Amino acid sequence: MQSPVYHIPALLEECMQGLDIKPAGKYVDVTFGGGGHSREMLRRLGTDGHLYSFDQDEDAQRNIVDDSRFTFVYSNFKFLKNFLRYHGEEGVDGILADLGVSFHHFDDSERGFSFRFDAPLDMRMNKKARLTAADVLATYDEKKLAQLFSLYGELRQAHRMAAAIVAKRDKGGVKTTGQLLEVVTPFINRKQEKKELAQLFQALRIEVNNEMDSLRSMLQQASEMLNPGGRLVVITYHSLEDRIVKNFIKTGNVEGVVEKDFFGRVNAPLRAVNNKVIVPTDEEVERNPRARSAKLRIAEKV
Repeated sequence: MQSPVYHIPALLEECMQGLDIKPAGKYVDVTFGGGGHSREMLRRLGTDGHLYSFDQDEDAQRNIVDDSRFTFVYSNFKFLKNFLRYHGEEGVDGILADLGVSFHHFDDSERGFSFRFDAPLDMRMNKKARLTAADVLATYDEKKLAQLFSLYGELRQAHRMAAAIVAKRDKGGVKTTGQLLEVVTPFINRKQEKKELAQLFQALRIEVNNEMDSLRSMLQQASEMLNPGGRLVVITYHSLEDRIVKNFIKTGNVEGVVEKDFFGRVNAPLRAVNNKVIVPTDEEVERNPRARSAKLRIAEKV
C-alpha cells in the first residue's frame, strides 16, 4: 500500500523559477519519485510542451501522471542521453535533479534504508540490481569498508567500525539493520547518535546504488543535452554531492580543475545562475524537515 506521503518536493518554487519554464519547451525530471516536482512542471507547460521523468525505483511508477505531455522512463538517470535520443530528443530546455531520498524509502520498513526499523540490509533503489548493503558488509575487506565509511559517511571511527563488522562475519555476519546497529553502537558518539547512524547508512546507500558515479555521468550528459540557454537545476543534501555539482558548474568537470582556452576563457559548458547556494526558509523546514540540508544550484547552458 502506498504511503500517504511519498515525497514532499523540496524548494519547489525556487526550482520552478530556476528552470524558467517555457510553455512549449522540453524538460526532464531525472528524479521523479513521488512526482511533486514533475506535476508542477507539467502545470506550467503548455499543450506543445513535454516532460520526461526518470526513476529506477519501480515503486515510483505508482505515481505516474496520466498526461499526453508526460513520458515516464523507468531507468537510472545515468542513461539520460540514451533515452532522450531514443525518444527523438536532440536537446531539452531544462533538467531538474532532486538527489535526496524520499520519505517513502525511509518509511518502507522492508527496504533497509532507515535505522528506525529492524529489516534486511537491502538499500537498493533498483530492486533488480544485484548488490545489497548486506553484500557489501559480507564481501568488502576491512580496508575497503573503512574507506567507504570515511569517504561517503565522513565517520571518525570508520576503521574501528570496519574491523568490528569483519570480525562479526565468523559469528553469523551482519545481514539486518538491527545487527549492524549492534556492531557499530560502541563506536558511535552518544551525543550525535542519530547523525552518525544517518551518515553510516548514507555511506552504504551511496555505495550500493553507485550514486557518485551516476551523478558524475548525469551531469556530463545533462550539459550535452541542454539547448543553449537551457537550465540545469540540482538539489543536493550532503557535502559530497554538493561539491561535485559545484565543481562541475564552475569548471565543467567534477574535480574542479579550471581549464582555459587560448584567450583565457574557462572551458565550461555551464554558467552559474546563482553564485550563492539557495537553501530552504525556516518556514519550509518546519513544514518539511527533510529539506533542512537541501542546497539548490542553478546553471545555464552557455
